[in-house]
Amino acid sequence: MQLPKAPVERMLKKSHLRVSEGAIIEFNKLLEEIIADLAAEADTIAKAGKRKTISGHDMRLAKRRIL
Repeated sequence: MQLPKAPVERMLKKSHLRVSEGAIIEFNKLLEEIIADLAAEADTIAKAGKRKTISGHDMRLAKRRIL
C-alpha cells in the first residue's frame, strides 16, 4: 500500500508542526503500517462472525484491540 504523501503533509502542517521531509516519509510509513494492522484485525473479527465484509463495528473493535 502506498499512501499519497501530500495529504499526510497537509495533516502535519495543520497541526502547526515544523517537520522535515524525512519525518513526513516516516510518518507516512507508520500510518501505512497502522492501517494494514487495523484492516487485518478487522478482517479477523469479521471472519469470526462468519462474514466476508468488514463493518464499521469491526473497525471500532479492531481499533480498541490494536491501539
